[in-house]
Amino acid sequence: MEVSLSKDIQAGLDAARMDSLRKSSKLRIEVDNTHHKVLRYWGEGFSLDAASAPQLRGLVDLYDGSVHLFQCLIVAGQEESGEMQYEFKRATKVCEKPALDFERSVDAPVALIAVDAPT
Repeated sequence: MEVSLSKDIQAGLDAARMDSLRKSSKLRIEVDNTHHKVLRYWGEGFSLDAASAPQLRGLVDLYDGSVHLFQCLIVAGQEESGEMQYEFKRATKVCEKPALDFERSVDAPVALIAVDAPT
């Protein structure tokens, strides 16, 4: 059984869904010092409001509030249900410290203490 709704009711339901997504998400992207609120996020991409979404392509930064999560290389996907969807070509997790280029031993000393020799 298929239920069909009038265009007015469907438009109202779509608007309510978009409002709910806007209010619930803390995620945002930053590109060229401008911020855009992320409506949905999944492992391979994210979506923005189609009415205000720019045609993005290239490098963007993904934030959860003020925490920098990923630096992403993206391409624009398709528009669906009022959302512009973007897909990741690459999403690199942001680390707080630089990567090591050597293996750190488990029993390695944390610091060296200099002992003054008696004079």
